[in-house]
Amino acid sequence: MSTTFLTIADVAERLQLSAQGVRALILSGDLPAIQVGARHLWRIPEDAFDAYVEAQLARTRSLVAAGNLDNES
Repeated sequence: MSTTFLTIADVAERLQLSAQGVRALILSGDLPAIQVGARHLWRIPEDAFDAYVEAQLARTRSLVAAGNLDNES
């Protein structure tokens, strides 16, 4: 098994969020992650990140189709 892992900083940069925002996604269970090493650093499997993004895109498409989007940018 060859899995690539992303750091919180990697995900924050890709989603243009703060590190705390990414931690909130992890702690809510929305973004699967593991803790590794003695310092219990978070690592996000790249395939889990990709699945999260795809799920959010599908959710947004559904909201747009239903006309239920707010005007937040």
